[in-house]
Amino acid sequence: MTLLNFGGVEENVVTSDEFSMEKAREVLKDEVVCIIGYGVQGPAQAKNLRDNGINVIVGQSPDFKREWDKAVDDGWVPGETLFPIEEAAKKGTVIQYLVSDAGQKAVWPSLKPCLDKGDALYFSHGFSIVYKDQTGVIPPEDVDVILVAPKGSGTSVRANFLAGSGINSSYAVFQDATGKAEERTIALGIAIGSGYLFPTTFEKEVFSDLTGERGVLMGALAGVMEAQYDTLRENGHSPSEAFNETVEELTQSLIRLVDENGMDWMYANCSTTAQRGALDWRPKFKEATLPVFKELYESVTSGRETAITLEANSRPDYQEKLTEELKTIHESEMWSTGRTVRKLRPSNR
Repeated sequence: MTLLNFGGVEENVVTSDEFSMEKAREVLKDEVVCIIGYGVQGPAQAKNLRDNGINVIVGQSPDFKREWDKAVDDGWVPGETLFPIEEAAKKGTVIQYLVSDAGQKAVWPSLKPCLDKGDALYFSHGFSIVYKDQTGVIPPEDVDVILVAPKGSGTSVRANFLAGSGINSSYAVFQDATGKAEERTIALGIAIGSGYLFPTTFEKEVFSDLTGERGVLMGALAGVMEAQYDTLRENGHSPSEAFNETVEELTQSLIRLVDENGMDWMYANCSTTAQRGALDWRPKFKEATLPVFKELYESVTSGRETAITLEANSRPDYQEKLTEELKTIHESEMWSTGRTVRKLRPSNR
């Protein structure tokens, strides 16, 4: 491990320099890695593992035709490297359980009997294990239970891998039945293309992940954008002006500077007017939103968010209702404006 200093706090991380891809291949040389679920994370992790020379098979229900056909299109061969879930799980020694959280609850009763002593049960989210009282996912005591959680969508995991940059991931061991669970976990993290790996626990991973998704990464970001856009429009600004000042400048300019050099550098390289305003208003936004984030975190840790998710995702009309909710966003003036603005970018004209 490499000991790094993060603003005065020391933390151990694992990099691909110290745990090379060659070492990962050696650790995994006798494993059959079985990807269960070809939806969000499954395709990216499966293809990255395959490209890195790991023995990989995919388990996907043929009843979900879109996912099955996608797997076939990606080069997985039915009867050779692509199988129904239970058949694939019986063949695997590392079972990467990558179906949705609600799907994990539904599939678990048929998956559990497929696990053999010494297998590794791998997650990319701590949800099912941490909230086992709600999901019923309680692994046998004779298997390793491990986690590698990429800090990005499956699309980003694959794109970063192809770009040669990798994506950062957290990792954890919940149950070490074989004595080699941590080595297995790190090898798998390197093999799926992680930029670096930092240790966590299943509980901390799911608490931070659920808070992040509902907060800055998606929920808060969308809500704050909508609030600013609506304020500008109510005060007579055109859709184009409101969208460019709210979204386009953020995504096409400022956030890239933050990515490359940090928020302080971005502040230092903006106009003095922007600097002064941002420095003055940053504490006000923090003060206004901190109570919301505390409420959100408590809702996550108490299990309320889990209950809401499982209940909603289990409804027979869930997909229909989801489509309607997403349609509302899609058809809003702000995101309709966004589609037009994107078409006007020089690269799209």
